[in-house]
Amino acid sequence: MKRAMQNYSRYAVYYAPRPGPLAEFAAAWLGWDPAAGCLVPHPQLQGLPRPVAEITETPRKYGFHGTLKPPMRLTGPVDALHEDLSALAARLAPVGLPGLALTRIGSFLALTTLGAAAPLARLAGEVVEALDPHRAPPSEAELERRRRARLSPAQEDNLARWGYPYVMAEFKFHLTLTGKLAFGEAEQVAEVLQPVLAPLLPQPFEVRDLCLFGEAEDGRFHLLHRYALTG
Repeated sequence: MKRAMQNYSRYAVYYAPRPGPLAEFAAAWLGWDPAAGCLVPHPQLQGLPRPVAEITETPRKYGFHGTLKPPMRLTGPVDALHEDLSALAARLAPVGLPGLALTRIGSFLALTTLGAAAPLARLAGEVVEALDPHRAPPSEAELERRRRARLSPAQEDNLARWGYPYVMAEFKFHLTLTGKLAFGEAEQVAEVLQPVLAPLLPQPFEVRDLCLFGEAEDGRFHLLHRYALTG
């Protein structure tokens, strides 16, 4: 049964792990469980350069996820989005990859996929395109904020067409684990996380659902419903 979908300011379609050890650890690591809709105590891990709460402050409100359709305000009722998501999930097939790996991306750490990423990129592209009629245009303030990142021409085109720079050919699937880390901190955090995560990472890694998330008044994202990919 789906959670009530009304009264959220923005909606997004994410990958989120099904209930299990990885989902449990990730919720505790970030301090927020989007499925239960509650704060979770952080794990006690030795050797970190700063408290877990500081390391994970930026990604906490989103919950552990991989973005497929970025957060958007809707042009119409969420029930219409639900109907189209249900139909889309019935049409699309699950995507399998060899696994996940802990990776440094610039100044933060994330889980990224092993093997050829093209099938997952195609899935994300279909989700972005199929659901775009539900997306309200970004405000001028949002556009200005995105452009501060010094977008490439392709990313600028994506921002104009899809409301977000990092979609289609610019899409890189990842599950964020930290905020920005100072020089040397990423290596320290990775050394602590690697042995904890190693037995939890799925092999193979499968995307079997599209997950609808909603942003509540406090800015935290909640998992509202899973749509199994059955195409």
